Amino acid sequence: MSGVIEQPRFSCALAAQQTVLAIPRALPIVHAGPGCSAKVFQFASYGAGYQGEGYGGGWAVSCTNSSEQEVVFGGEDKLRQLITGALQVLKSDMFVVLSGCTAGIVGDDVEQVASEFADADRPVIGAETSGFKGNSYFGHELVVKKIIGRLLDDAEPDIRPGLVNVFSVVPGQNPFWRADLEEIKRLLQAVGLGVNILFGNESAGVSEWRDIPNAQFNLVLSSWVGLETAELLREKYGTPYFHFPYVPMGAAGTSKFLRAIGDFAALPASRVEAVVAGEEKRFYGYFVALADFISESRNNLPFDLYVIADSSYAIGAADYLVNELGFAPQMIYLTDVADTRKHAAIERILLDSSPEFAGRVRFEMDGGKIQADLRARLGNSGQAAILGSTWEDALAAENNNLLVRMSLPINDDVIVTRSFAGYNGGLRLLEEIYAGVFRKGNIAQTTQTQ
Repeated sequence: MSGVIEQPRFSCALAAQQTVLAIPRALPIVHAGPGCSAKVFQFASYGAGYQGEGYGGGWAVSCTNSSEQEVVFGGEDKLRQLITGALQVLKSDMFVVLSGCTAGIVGDDVEQVASEFADADRPVIGAETSGFKGNSYFGHELVVKKIIGRLLDDAEPDIRPGLVNVFSVVPGQNPFWRADLEEIKRLLQAVGLGVNILFGNESAGVSEWRDIPNAQFNLVLSSWVGLETAELLREKYGTPYFHFPYVPMGAAGTSKFLRAIGDFAALPASRVEAVVAGEEKRFYGYFVALADFISESRNNLPFDLYVIADSSYAIGAADYLVNELGFAPQMIYLTDVADTRKHAAIERILLDSSPEFAGRVRFEMDGGKIQADLRARLGNSGQAAILGSTWEDALAAENNNLLVRMSLPINDDVIVTRSFAGYNGGLRLLEEIYAGVFRKGNIAQTTQTQ
């Protein structure tokens, strides 16, 4: 169903340019009107904690800048010229040609044009990402499947036991994707797996993507994004996949994840348990050290929990904060699930985590509706922790509630290596919440224990 929403928390399908840029030495070529690529960059890079241009991103993305002439006569010839020039002058291991709304409306076929460069010295892959076809999540998965279809072609698998491909957070759409993927890879390697992480600084780039068919299995670490890709790979190569439906945070959730992946991959239980024991010892050592502060400052600490984020991230955060830290869940707003057929299964994940989530899960993409509902629920409370975005700044300030930035857009913070995933991410979330008490106001002169 189409409609107008207020305060969007995602971009259009063309945001897949950030997916391409997340692959080391891969470059997008955009066939769209002037400004489309730049607006995507502003939202998914500047609006994700000012993450920068990366390799060939930002204002340097190659674009046809389609004008009235291309609207009237078509822009495929102009696109061919742009691809030819890019192959001559740009240093890249792969090009992915993306279409904007203008190209989609006039019927320019970017996939056909890209296929004309099949004999080029580097892969040129086309994907129809006209903005009106879907949002950031749709564009991301579409491009991933197109790269797999074209780059791997008829590859014959040479299975390497212990190798896993990871499909998880969406680059750019998740503001912490870089450090999250680093943490995920670290944990998987610790229990003895080889990891194709595919995106970010820990990826080997195109060579790693070519290695996808050789994996023992695929990991979908997400509520729903990546499942279509995993199904495609199972159909194409017979590769099984393991689905863990959220990004784990904190000790209990991460240990649960590691044990589950260990069982699926038939890893030595002794090794998995040794990793879990070492990580939990470190985690709870820091956790216990914080107990004095929590005890002495308890009158000033938030206890009502509101989360506004992607389902994969919101579930992990809510599970951790409610079941390990004792927060009282008030409402969990899941902002990414448009397909109502997925709602019951995703809500069940939270209900299985704790009965406290019953009646406290809402699927909503409209930021205006979220804020109206949130304002009504908050009332005059000043004891809420809101895990949201820049959109919630003013709302949190109305009654001096705490805001932790967890979802797009984030225009008033800088994100470099921040992650909330895993054991380390759980500790970082603790810091964000409890340090935020001081940002709300000076509590040093107040009596904390009365």
